[in-house]
Amino acid sequence: MRRRDFMGMLGGAVAWPIAAGAQTGGRVYRFGAFTSVSRPEMYRLPTVLTIFDEMRLAGFIEGQNLKLLDEGLGAKETELAAAAAALVMATPDVIYVGGSVFAKAAQAETRTIPIVTMSEDLVSDGLSSSLARPDGNVTGVSLLSPILDGKRGDLLRQAVPGLRQMAIIADSNVDSAAHIAELKALAAARGLELSVFFVKTSDEIASALNAAKASRADAVNVLANPLFFYNHRLIIERVRDLGLPAVYQWPDWAEQGALMGYGPSFDFVSRIVGRQLVKILRGTAPSDIPIEQPTKFELAINLKTAKVLGLDMPPTLLASADRIVE
Repeated sequence: MRRRDFMGMLGGAVAWPIAAGAQTGGRVYRFGAFTSVSRPEMYRLPTVLTIFDEMRLAGFIEGQNLKLLDEGLGAKETELAAAAAALVMATPDVIYVGGSVFAKAAQAETRTIPIVTMSEDLVSDGLSSSLARPDGNVTGVSLLSPILDGKRGDLLRQAVPGLRQMAIIADSNVDSAAHIAELKALAAARGLELSVFFVKTSDEIASALNAAKASRADAVNVLANPLFFYNHRLIIERVRDLGLPAVYQWPDWAEQGALMGYGPSFDFVSRIVGRQLVKILRGTAPSDIPIEQPTKFELAINLKTAKVLGLDMPPTLLASADRIVE
């Protein structure tokens, strides 16, 4: 797809409420995206491409009836409150947010502008008390990441013969003490020693991975959160250089050199979010759009990376894979 064509997908959305089905009539909808990435970086994210492709299919196209606002883009992790306030002042009709930290900052600034987000668990994150009927201005997709993090650890155990010491890299802004305790208990039940390395910002990721290697960890479980999503290329390259097998949230990353990924695909989740945005564009209130959860999960394995790491992947594990990169 040409960049010019893709830019035609990006746009702005939505008044709440709007007459059902309204999407033309000369109005230009103002779409706010609250994220740490810049506008050019957004255009390269597969999730964003798919979300706005879904909107385009419904007739919402930048340059025609959508306007992507600059406010909210490139928000610094240490200045979220100010960035959220600036975005709300720009009067978007809807705000799309990736992750609970940004979603909480946006919700703290507005309880009226609709917010659609992908989060590890919207209910546990305090963004809603109900999946079936969100009780505020936030809806979206709960990725079930806290549950799947344990499953990913088990897959890593299968992939690395004789695994005894596993490290996890976690975001202290997102990953709760209770979740870490559950992972430690699971590791202990499997006879594994588990070390936890916390980071707060992207600048701390490389040093955390270096520390994991220095701790003599045999492998790394990269926990699911937005910070690692936006910095996954850095993580994939660093663990490769360190010779550490690692497992990730998104199976799609196996195409980018990750050893293994287990979870829903980019396309599956992003199209759900795109359809939710379209519903709001057409007049549905967030409280009438249930929070959805993935129903299909994929295991992807990169055999090239396995070879570089000196791993001979077990036939049973390969047989269970949905995608194999060779």
